[in-house]
Amino acid sequence: MENTGYIALSRQAVLGRKLTVIANNLANMTTPAFKGEDMMFVEHLKKTGENDRVSLVQDLALLRNVSEGPMTKTDNPLDLAISGDGYFAVETVDGERYTRNGTFALDAQGRIVTTQGDSVLGTDGNAITIPQNEPQISIARDGSVSAGETLIGRIQVVSFENEQALEKQSNSLFAKGEQEPQAANDAEVIQGMSEGSNVQGIVEMTKMISTVRSYTAISKMVDQEHERQRRAIQVLAAAQQ
Repeated sequence: MENTGYIALSRQAVLGRKLTVIANNLANMTTPAFKGEDMMFVEHLKKTGENDRVSLVQDLALLRNVSEGPMTKTDNPLDLAISGDGYFAVETVDGERYTRNGTFALDAQGRIVTTQGDSVLGTDGNAITIPQNEPQISIARDGSVSAGETLIGRIQVVSFENEQALEKQSNSLFAKGEQEPQAANDAEVIQGMSEGSNVQGIVEMTKMISTVRSYTAISKMVDQEHERQRRAIQVLAAAQQ
């Protein structure tokens, strides 16, 4: 395969993966607190001869957009949103995980849990349990949870030095990786609000159209190069006869 083929193949492979990322963003436009992603590219130049070089394109990493999504008022006392940099800590079967999706509920034991049933942790590292038949649940901006006039506990909100290094998992959860969480003292918990996805549909559709056009243009270039080589072989074969 000549240089043109290597260049086109590397570019098409990257564009194919970029389309997958864009499609995932669009599919999660309505997922609470979802963070859109984009790809970072790098170009490698390799010397193949005295004056020849091959340019190969590679996707270096996924870049997560950690900006805050739009807030929507729900008036549900167990819908919580974080204003500022921070994550709720939850206990899963795989250990402690972190999320900005604050669509919570009460389980049969009165614990505040996620939609998957994972317990929301307090600053003491334990689940927060609301007394049975308590009609009024109040959550202050510092995360303090009160049932009626009784203070139950305080929801744990943490931050990380490098949010990009968090390991994305299913159900809007993140693992800490090599980092250790710190108390998010500047973040505020807002009761009765839900954070939406920060994906902008128009922007993603524009990216998709541009990516598809680029992929199509490269495919056309490959076809033209193939035709050029075919004709060159025919001419050389005819000259040998």
